This record gives sequence, C-alpha cells and structure tokens, in this order.
Amino acid sequence: MNYFKSFSADLDQVNEVNFEKVALALFKFQALHNPIYNSYLKYRKVKVGHVNSLEKIPFLPISFFKTQKVVTGPQEDFTSFYSSSGTTGNITSRHFIWSEEAYLENAKRIFEMEYGPLTDFHILALLPAYLEREGSSLVTMADHFIKKSGSPHSGFYLNNQTELMGKLDELRGSSTKVLLLGVTFALLDFAEEMNAFNKMNNLIIMETGGMKGRRREMIREEVHEILTRYFKVNKIHSEYGMTELMSQAYSKGVGKYVLPNTMKVLLRDVNDPLSFSSKRQGGINVIDLANFHSCAFIETQDVGRYDDRGMLEILGRFDNSDIRGCNLMVV
Repeated sequence: MNYFKSFSADLDQVNEVNFEKVALALFKFQALHNPIYNSYLKYRKVKVGHVNSLEKIPFLPISFFKTQKVVTGPQEDFTSFYSSSGTTGNITSRHFIWSEEAYLENAKRIFEMEYGPLTDFHILALLPAYLEREGSSLVTMADHFIKKSGSPHSGFYLNNQTELMGKLDELRGSSTKVLLLGVTFALLDFAEEMNAFNKMNNLIIMETGGMKGRRREMIREEVHEILTRYFKVNKIHSEYGMTELMSQAYSKGVGKYVLPNTMKVLLRDVNDPLSFSSKRQGGINVIDLANFHSCAFIETQDVGRYDDRGMLEILGRFDNSDIRGCNLMVV
C-alpha cells in the first residue's frame, strides 16, 4: 500500500497541461491492477494499449460500487470504506479507501483553493440525514473542516434548529466568515420553520446532498430562490461530491461549478453510454485522479452541461436512478 503515497503526493502537481498524461498512466495502472475494472474492460473488449486520449477511456458504471469491492490492488489490503445514503431497501454504495488521512487532506486542499484557509471560518454543519447513519464521507469531511477551523463556535447540528438560530445570531457581528453547510432539505426546513432571519454580511450558505427522500424534488433555481430570500444572501453556494469520489467541486452561485485540478468531467450521449456527447449536455463521466486506489473513471447517473464559458452545471439525474449522492435535483 506504500506505493499509493507517491500517487497522493503527486496530486498537487497535476494541472491542465499534464492532466491527460497523468490520467492515461493511471488508466493503464488500474486496467492492470484493479480486478473489477480489468474484468469490465475485457468484457467490453477494450485494447488498453490503444487508449491514447481521455475520450477513449472507458468509464466504470457507478452501480459497480453497490455490488463489488472496487479497489486497485489485493482486496484484503482494504478494510475501511465510506457508504452512501439510500432510501429504505436500496443497496448502498461502498467506497473502500486506502487512507482516510489522504482523503481529508485532499478535501482540505480543494476547499482552501476556492475559499481560502479554514481558519478564516466558523463552520456550522446542518447534516441530519448524514449524522443519522455511519460511514458518511461528507460527515467525515465536515468534522475535519470543523476541527481545522479552530473555532470554538464550529460544530454539527442535527435537528436542533433553535440552537442553530441562536448560534447564527451570536456570530452575526463576527469579523470571521460563517459557513453554514447544510443538506438541501434541512436548509429548506430551517427556512420554513424558524422566524424571520436578520441579514448577516459574513454568512455563506452552502447546500449539498439534495432531498434524501424527505421532500419533493425541486429544480435548483427554486431551491436557491427560497434560500436566498430567507437568509438574505445574494447567492447560494453548492458542494458537488459523492461517496464514490475522493474530490469535490464547488459552486459559488447560480449552479456553476469549478472543478479542482484532480477532476475532469466528460459528457456522454444520454442515449448511448458508450459514446461521448457532441452537445454541451449529457451524462456525466468523472475522472477523479484522487481515486487512484479504486477507480478513477466513473460513469455517474448525473446529467450536466457546459455553458458558453465552459462552466459545469449539474442538471439532475437520469430517470429511475437511485436517490443517492450529493446535490440531487431534478431537471
């Protein structure tokens, strides 16, 4: 497992120029050493030596994480995993990891590239659907951020909305920024059930996780309109990630995501998962180079598009896909 340390150390060196070279080298490594991915490539009759561009890389359907142990290397070397949320009766995904420390350091690096040092924030996490179960990568990340913020005011909130409102009132005059990271349905519940909210100039609202089956599905514009009106902020930030990934993307408003240096999104034809889309809209295939220990090339059930400036928007999920992962909203 020590050979993964060099992969982890190299993540900081990935950039737009060398991304494809690194991705292709990782593809060849995982094609050989990941038993599930290796079998999948053989089933599709892929000639690994002929894969010489990102567009030629086959992406493993995300459903494999529900039924298989998707790891690169001997399966017995992997015992720790994160599990996805799911509705009652559904099979959840398991993402086996080689190092929780590496996951958390990568998550911290990505966040601070977009928002600056965690020590600049009070972090309040409203994540009831995740706190109510074990194995959530989002809770693990939020807990790490809370600790790294160094603020005595940072912490988790389950369903104690009155306490959360009191903490926000207390921090209203703080010179430090306040990040309220909340699962979407919980932020909406908070907005509906508490009294009128007084404007906070130092507040950032960041939604993630969708409705988790707790509320009707809503388009992003509707959710953000409700939240901006209640919290009296100009825009709603978003975090896009999932159990099967090690990296996250962040939006600072209007649903436009900035991808970290370790991640790229390629769009596939919605009617043919083996073909890439010639349009700006399609199914989302993710390359996450931080997934060097499992599979870095994942065919998700999300739909997205690129705008005229090349910014990614997450539109929703394919029909009949499971209610899972982060940022679940319908088209």
